[in-house]
Amino acid sequence: MQAQHRKDDASRVTTRDEAASLLERLFAPDLIGGILLILATAVALVWANTGVSDSYDALWSTRFTIGFEGFELSKPLILWVNDLLMAIFFLLVGLEIKAELLTGELNSPRKAAVPAIAAVGGMLAPAAIFFMVAHGDSSVRGWGIPVATDIAFALGCLRMLGTRVPASLLIFLTALAIIDDLGAILIITLFYAHDTHVLPLAIAALLTIVLVLVNRSGARRISIYVVLGVALWVATLKSGIHATIAGVILGVCIPADVPAAGDKPARIESPLRVLEHALAPWVNLAIIPIFALANAGVRLGGLSLRDLNSPAALGIILGLVVGKQLGIFSATYAGVRLGLGSLPVEVGWRHVYGASVLGGIGFTMALFIAALAYGEGNSLAEQAKLAILIASALCAAGGILILLRAGSTSGLSAEQTAGEAQVQDRAE
Repeated sequence: MQAQHRKDDASRVTTRDEAASLLERLFAPDLIGGILLILATAVALVWANTGVSDSYDALWSTRFTIGFEGFELSKPLILWVNDLLMAIFFLLVGLEIKAELLTGELNSPRKAAVPAIAAVGGMLAPAAIFFMVAHGDSSVRGWGIPVATDIAFALGCLRMLGTRVPASLLIFLTALAIIDDLGAILIITLFYAHDTHVLPLAIAALLTIVLVLVNRSGARRISIYVVLGVALWVATLKSGIHATIAGVILGVCIPADVPAAGDKPARIESPLRVLEHALAPWVNLAIIPIFALANAGVRLGGLSLRDLNSPAALGIILGLVVGKQLGIFSATYAGVRLGLGSLPVEVGWRHVYGASVLGGIGFTMALFIAALAYGEGNSLAEQAKLAILIASALCAAGGILILLRAGSTSGLSAEQTAGEAQVQDRAE
C-alpha cells in the first residue's frame, strides 16, 4: 500500500513538473512575442483590406510633433514607430550582442566560429540570389531585404517545440540570429543611409566618444547613459544615417561589469543586465507587435499572383526560402568539416537544417529594410511586403515540420559522431 502511495506521489510530482514545464514554455517571452507578432500581422492585414482601411492609413499618417519652437521633431506616426521604437529594439540587440561577446555563446573564437560562419553564409546567399533575380531592375536596391533573420519570430517557433528539440539548438540559433542582426545593422548603416549632413553627424560622433569615456570612467548610473542616448538618437536622426543605429551604439556602451560589492548586497546585476531585463518584455510584447501592426498592412486588393513574379518579390521569396537555408546549412557544414568549430551537444544535421529554414523568417527586419529601400505607399513596397509575409510563413511552417521529424536527440550515426570527434581532436 505504501509503495502504491509513493508511486502515486511520484506520479503527481512528475505531472506537476510537466505542467510547470509546459507553462514555462507557453509563457516564455519569445513564444508570446511570436504569437503577438502573428496576431498583429493578421489585424494589420484585415484592417488594411476591409471597409475601414482608410482609418488604417489615417492613423499611421497622423503627424505628431514634440519639442519647442526653434527645435522640434515632427513626423507621421509610422516614422515614430520605425525611427524611435525600433531604436529601442536595436538598443536591446546591442545589449544582447555585448552580453554574448563578453560572457555568452560568442565569448571565445571557438564558440563563436560556427554561428558566425553560419550567419555570414545566411547573409551572402540570399543577397546573391536577390542580385541574380533583380539584376538590371530598379528594385535591385532591395537586396538587403532577405538578408536578416527575425530573432523573436524564429526563436518563438523553436520554443513551440519544447523538449522535442535539444536546448542547445536554441542557443545556436540565438547566437546565429544575433550575429545576423549585427550584419543587418552594418548593411543599414552603409547602404540605406539618406543624404548625410555633416554637423549632426559630427555631433553624433562626439556623443559616441562621450559615451565611451563615461563608460571608461566607471559611471554606472543608467540615467546618464539614457540622457546621452536620447541626444545621440536626435543627432543621428538629423544626420541622415538611420536613427536605429543610435540604439546599437548606446547598447554597446552600457557597462557590463558588476561594481565592487562593499557594503552592498552580495547579489547585484550589472547595468547591462538590469537594462536588458527591463527592456526585453517591452520589446517582445509591445514594440515588435506595434511595428508589425504599422508595417504589415499590405493592400491585397491591388495585388495578384502575377506580382509575385516581379524581380523584387521573386528575389525576396527565393532569397528567404532558398538562400537562407542554403547559406546557413552549407556554411555550418563547411565550418565543422574544416575543424573551425563543432556542433552544439545533441544537435545533429537535421536540427541544423531545420534551424536553417527557420532562419528564413525575415519578417520584422525584412519589413524594416524594405521600408528603407522602397519607401511606403507604392506598388514596389506592397509587392515586397507580400513576398516577405509569404516567405516568412513558408519558412516558419517548413522549419517546424523538419524539426518535429528530427526529434530531440541528435540522430547522428556512429560514423558521423566519430568523424566529428576527429575534427574536434584536430582542432584542439
